[in-house]
Amino acid sequence: MPRSVNAVASRRRRKKILKAAKGYFGARSNVYTVAKNAVEKAYSYAYRDRRNKKRAFRRLWITRINAAARQEGLTYSRLMNGLKNKNIDLNRKVLADLAMNHPDAFKAVVDQVK
Repeated sequence: MPRSVNAVASRRRRKKILKAAKGYFGARSNVYTVAKNAVEKAYSYAYRDRRNKKRAFRRLWITRINAAARQEGLTYSRLMNGLKNKNIDLNRKVLADLAMNHPDAFKAVVDQVK
């Protein structure tokens, strides 16, 4: 009896990797074994950086809130503490947006804390 190797599944698996490696430099885009390593590495970077993106944005929001709060004569930590004490539930993303795009609304929030 001849050996059954299921070439359909093997080809599909290889095509999936080569499609993901499209646009990579040199052999990484068209040699399966090299492309497989490159794609695995890329997937691990993507997984890691989906988490790092959240950290980076939080840092950016805090920086923006701090800059806007200091213009109103308050520090970031005093502003956040005041918001918590007054039970004003605005997250950092919304506060940063107010600070950048709606300074009057941000000033109103800061005035409630003072």
